[in-house]
Amino acid sequence: MPKLKTKKGAQKRFKLTKSGKVKRSKTSKRHILTKKSKKRKRQLSKATVVDKTFEKKIKNLLPYA
Repeated sequence: MPKLKTKKGAQKRFKLTKSGKVKRSKTSKRHILTKKSKKRKRQLSKATVVDKTFEKKIKNLLPYA
């Protein structure tokens, strides 16, 4: 059986937790930061968990994660 290829774009964006959930970083922290409050930028820097409706799709992109 041949090895499955990992989608490199997904590998860079997602990581799996020990319990099997998919972790991602939040959006809107790349540019136009001057108009965003300190609180908002601080909260955007924290990681969050992907919604369970997308978990199966993302796990298919990461076969060995």
